[in-house]
Amino acid sequence: MSPSSPPITCHVLNTLSGTPAAGLKATLTLLQKNSLYTSAESFSAVTNDDGRVKEWEASPSTGRTLTEVMDWFGPGERIPWSIKFEVGPWYEAQGVESFWPEVEVKFYVKKGERHYHVPVLVGPWTYTTYRGS
Repeated sequence: MSPSSPPITCHVLNTLSGTPAAGLKATLTLLQKNSLYTSAESFSAVTNDDGRVKEWEASPSTGRTLTEVMDWFGPGERIPWSIKFEVGPWYEAQGVESFWPEVEVKFYVKKGERHYHVPVLVGPWTYTTYRGS
C-alpha cells in the first residue's frame, strides 16, 4: 500500500446486468469506540464508472480522513469497520425493485498489515462478498 492510497477500498458489481455498479452510494463506518474518540467516524463515497471506491470523503462530523483515523490504532490492532451500500434506491432509480434497502458488510482490518479491498456482488435479490486483494 502506498502512503497516499487509502487502507480500505471496495468494488461493486451488479449481477443483474453483469456490469459495474456505477453511482452507488457507500458509507464506511468505524465500529469501535474508545477514550481517544467518542464520535462516530464515517466516510462517504459514490462508486465510479468501474463500480469502485478508491477514495473516501472525510468524516462529515469531524473532517478527519481515513488515514488520520487509522493512525489512532497500533500496529496489528484489529479494527472493526462496516461498509453500507444503498442498493435499494440505486436499483429503484433504474426501475428495478430490490429486496434489499441496503447491504452492509462488516469486517476487521489489521493496521499496517496491508491494503484491504472489499468486493461485493449485488443483485436485487442477492448479494455476496469476499476478502479481495
